[in-house]
Amino acid sequence: MASALAKKLIPLGDRVLVKRVVPQTKTASGIFIPESAAKKEIEGEVISVGPGLVTRDGNKIQMTVAPGDKVLLPEYGGHTIDIGGQEYQLFRNDDILGKFSN
Repeated sequence: MASALAKKLIPLGDRVLVKRVVPQTKTASGIFIPESAAKKEIEGEVISVGPGLVTRDGNKIQMTVAPGDKVLLPEYGGHTIDIGGQEYQLFRNDDILGKFSN
């Protein structure tokens, strides 16, 4: 669940605010995974999106994701920000690799 403060942040342009999925710290059989061995999760939930870009001709380019979407993220990239003690990333709409269907 995203914090209320994060939901109030509206990205500009074609930026997307994402909260990465928390990596698993325990296997199904109950073995704890050390932090150094845990993989960086490449899935996240879209918290908020910007209004989209406007071309020089005045045409608006629509965003391809919406708040609540589960998305596939690049392993590296994005701009990390801290909001209310929780970590979020800002990505450009084009940097998001895909979204999961419900």
